[in-house]
Amino acid sequence: MLVRLMYASRAANAVQHDELLTILKQSKQTNPAAGVTGVLCYSDGIYIQVLEGGRAAVNALYNKIVSDTRHTDATLLSYEEIAERRFAGWSMGQVNMTRLNPAMLLKYSETATLDPYAVSGRATAALFEEMVATAAIMGQA
Repeated sequence: MLVRLMYASRAANAVQHDELLTILKQSKQTNPAAGVTGVLCYSDGIYIQVLEGGRAAVNALYNKIVSDTRHTDATLLSYEEIAERRFAGWSMGQVNMTRLNPAMLLKYSETATLDPYAVSGRATAALFEEMVATAAIMGQA
């Protein structure tokens, strides 16, 4: 059974670009064997990630992330059974924040700031869908 999980967390410490690339590289190496796909967004100290795959694999990965000391304030935004993956082409894609139109953020939030703690999980999921549709996600495969 396939599931889609979306969570948000705050970075425990400032994350440098190289560290983010290391996280993405590691995900791209380990996720295919577990059958997990997804997208990661990092902006202003906040992670938002969507994970898709088998229930056991996604749950295990989420539990690992929640226990990772690089994260604080982990919040489950949505968890659902799905018939098909939305991010099947990404072992771990990355949101290209430079291509993110502030108007898109305003469509789902009170301000043009990416803050999943201030909006519903449904609004964050809709934002991710729109980012995919507008090619704001990079790092395919």
